[in-house]
Amino acid sequence: MLHRTFIAINIKENIKKRVLEYKKDFLEIPAKWVNKDNIHITLNFLGNLDDTQLVETIETTEGIISNYESFVLNINKISLGPKFPPRLIWLTLDENEVLNKLHTELEDSIYSLDSYQFKMKEERSFTPHVTLARIKSFESKKLSKEAFDIKRDLKLSFEVASIDIIESGLKKGGPEYTILRSIEL
Repeated sequence: MLHRTFIAINIKENIKKRVLEYKKDFLEIPAKWVNKDNIHITLNFLGNLDDTQLVETIETTEGIISNYESFVLNINKISLGPKFPPRLIWLTLDENEVLNKLHTELEDSIYSLDSYQFKMKEERSFTPHVTLARIKSFESKKLSKEAFDIKRDLKLSFEVASIDIIESGLKKGGPEYTILRSIEL
């Protein structure tokens, strides 16, 4: 059986509520908003894993996480991105050395597992963010560039106290996430 898997940081409930208040500022943008329960920061997207890969991924992740303590992330802005034409309404974060190190260490360790020998890493560079909505590109082409020039500076912080390994099931109404393992820092 294959498991569509990623490693993530779930966002605290109070932060989710705060940022979703900004939805009213983006009403003119044709976008499908993420279900509140699915708001997270993806550390590593792993794609489809077989049972062996999944077990080894969980064990490897637990080993790496055991070397980390909780840390704080700062959300600095809600805007459209990552470039023009934008595809997302997203939250961007202040640079964080611990987050970048954790991402790299997880990626390097997991992709060096024997069971991953034919699995390719994502080509994109790691850009920590929180996706709030996906912009409908066919409808957004009708809008002017000025319509996309919406952003709000934010000063929100939260403590990262756990890392989750999540399976994503693609359903008719959107993705359904199941936490397979939550690992405390």
